[in-house]
Amino acid sequence: MQARAAEDLKAIVTGRLVDAGLVYEGARAFATPRRLALTVQGLPVRQPDRREEKKGPRVGAPAGPRAGGASAAKAIAREGERLLAALRRDDYLVALDERGTEFSTRELAAWLKTRMQEGQDLAFVIGGPDGLAPEVLARARARWSLSRLTLPHALVRVVLVEQLYRAHSLLAGHPYHRD
Repeated sequence: MQARAAEDLKAIVTGRLVDAGLVYEGARAFATPRRLALTVQGLPVRQPDRREEKKGPRVGAPAGPRAGGASAAKAIAREGERLLAALRRDDYLVALDERGTEFSTRELAAWLKTRMQEGQDLAFVIGGPDGLAPEVLARARARWSLSRLTLPHALVRVVLVEQLYRAHSLLAGHPYHRD
């Protein structure tokens, strides 16, 4: 599985290099049980500068309608309906919410151990830019806060997976750098 992940990493990175018009001589991917590595050979020290400008809404612009002209409340409600429809009745729902409980890595490992002993499937939900629907929060059996800061979705997914990996590693008896 790691070897395939390393090759996928290589394909993604080299594809992006080509898409960006960057020239390189070759790339090699490596995998160990805990690491993926990629070396790219022959990238020149300097490549031609590129300029790309993307404009977003003006600073201070009022929040506009969502896709299809929906208000924020309607978008939250629609998203909540889709999330609840995707869940199975017995899923242990965890809502990632800035007002949720914060865990240390060891506390998270203990929490995860309890969930594993109960044998229930976990389902994690991350709210949209306006938060989660009240119905989703009511259905959640736990609320986690990864931080009181507002974090972008992509970063939340990475932090969530990393923390679950760390907690599972502790439960598996792997050394913990804080010990």
